[in-house]
Amino acid sequence: MTLCEESVNCRQLTYICRHAVAAAVVPVIGFTMNKVLVTDSTFDSLDVERATLTPLGLSVDGRQCRTVEDLLPFVADADAVITQFAPINARVIQEMRKARIIVRYGIGVDNVDLKAAREHGIPVCNVPDYCIDEVADHTLAFTLALTRQVVSNCGHLRGGSWGLSVPVAGMLALRDMTIGVVGFGRIGREVVRRLLPFRCEVRVFDPVASAADVRAAGAIPIGSLGQLLTGSDLVTLHCPSTAQTRRMMNAEAFAGMKRGALLVNLARGDLVDSLALLAALQSGHLGGAALDVFDPEPIPANHPILRMSNVIVASHVASVSATAVRKLRETAASLVARRLRGEPLINVVNGVTA
Repeated sequence: MTLCEESVNCRQLTYICRHAVAAAVVPVIGFTMNKVLVTDSTFDSLDVERATLTPLGLSVDGRQCRTVEDLLPFVADADAVITQFAPINARVIQEMRKARIIVRYGIGVDNVDLKAAREHGIPVCNVPDYCIDEVADHTLAFTLALTRQVVSNCGHLRGGSWGLSVPVAGMLALRDMTIGVVGFGRIGREVVRRLLPFRCEVRVFDPVASAADVRAAGAIPIGSLGQLLTGSDLVTLHCPSTAQTRRMMNAEAFAGMKRGALLVNLARGDLVDSLALLAALQSGHLGGAALDVFDPEPIPANHPILRMSNVIVASHVASVSATAVRKLRETAASLVARRLRGEPLINVVNGVTA
């Protein structure tokens, strides 16, 4: 079971390092490439990508594909594919006649069928060092907003009332709390770093992280998810969406949490069973939640969670800053450029390096 966000990338980099000497003596032959398809993006333009790719003789075709059917007409003649949220499944990959590389805007690659791409010899790359500080900052913001009732008290005053919006018991201090961090990858480590000055006890569950590393970071390693949930006042998720982690926060998991405990999720929406989350909130067993991600996305406009006063929501924006977004886009374009020039690829997540 893999929770550490960069564990996949660590294995890939190990593979690349082992073969770096062999790669260095192979002549750089490059590839003939013409078209880069950007399947979808949340950017106003693709000027950043074009600044890197157009001088290399590549045209950048920007689309806003949301479904498999949207993608099929455009992927067949694409030499490279850059994607954000579009579903790059086996059917889409099968239609790729010329693709030499698939690049994901971001860390997670759960919208790309890695096995299908590997079977077709197409490397899939991500941007693993993107938005680390932004998401860690946002996690702390959500944590403090929940524990200090920031949103509730703001709405209370704007509604014409003075004083506390909640009972005194609802105003929590991190100093008195145990925080459970699920996942000790790049983001999880930065979250721990930010929490410790608040003098809370920080516990970490990640089966691929060494206990020594967790202790060295000032946190307490925990051997199982169940044990972490049972002992935490607030749980924050920082792991990728994999077959092992999807719906990890289900009815049984919520039942194992302390009554009144809080949940923060800025990782992936499908880590949480949406119906189980709703039931736990409605019953009062879960005291509140702060969510930047949902399953599905976007969350339906009439979803009951959007009307709950003890839930803070945002539309998958924790990764955003001007610096982070520019780095993301430049890195994605540079990976395509590397492939064009026949240079060894970095950040390969499906083992295809040739």
